[in-house]
Amino acid sequence: MTLEKKGVRVLGVAESFRKGVGGKAVLAGVVMRADLIIDGFVVGGCTVGGLDATEAILEMYRRLERSDVMAIMLNGSIISWFNVVDLRKLSEETGLPVIALSYNPTKGIRNFFLKYFPDDWEKRVEIYEKNGPRSEIVNKNGFKLYIRAIGVDVEDAARLINRYTLFGKIPEPLRIAKLLAHSLLASNQNLNDS
Repeated sequence: MTLEKKGVRVLGVAESFRKGVGGKAVLAGVVMRADLIIDGFVVGGCTVGGLDATEAILEMYRRLERSDVMAIMLNGSIISWFNVVDLRKLSEETGLPVIALSYNPTKGIRNFFLKYFPDDWEKRVEIYEKNGPRSEIVNKNGFKLYIRAIGVDVEDAARLINRYTLFGKIPEPLRIAKLLAHSLLASNQNLNDS
C-alpha cells in the first residue's frame, strides 16, 4: 500500500468539547480524497477527561465501513481534556498508518496528568509514552508541526500532510473535521437549551 497513489483517502478526526470532567466531547471524522474532495463523514463522542478516545475513534472507523481509507490523521494524541489516544492500538486494530499532529512545542505533559488525574495518571502516562516522541517537521507553507507517525515513516507522513494542506498549518481533513465537530457541539448545546 502506498500513500502516494492518486486515489488515497484519509480519515481526519478532530474534536470539540466544553471543559468539565465527565461531559461528552463531539468527535467528527472527515474522509477526504487526495484531490481534496470530501468523500464521507462520521460522528462519535468520547468523555471529557476520560480514557475512551481510542475506542471511540475505532468505533467511528468501523461504522464507516470504508476499505478505501488508507491513513488516519488526528488533531493530537491527547484530546478532550487529557483523553489520551493510543496511537499504536489504533494503527494495529485498523491496519492503517496513524499520524497525530500538534502545532505547538510543549515541555511535557506528565505534571498535568499528576495534577488533574491522581487516580489514573499512571495509565495516561503509559499510553502517552507508548505513542513515542514527536518529530518536528516544517510543512510546505513554512510552518512547524509536531507529529507522531505510527505505521509510516516521518518523511512519508510529512509528504501526506503536505498533500492535504492548502494553507497554514492544518491539513484539510482535520480543518474540516474541527469545523464540523465545533458546529455539532454548538448545535447540541442549542438543542439542549431550547
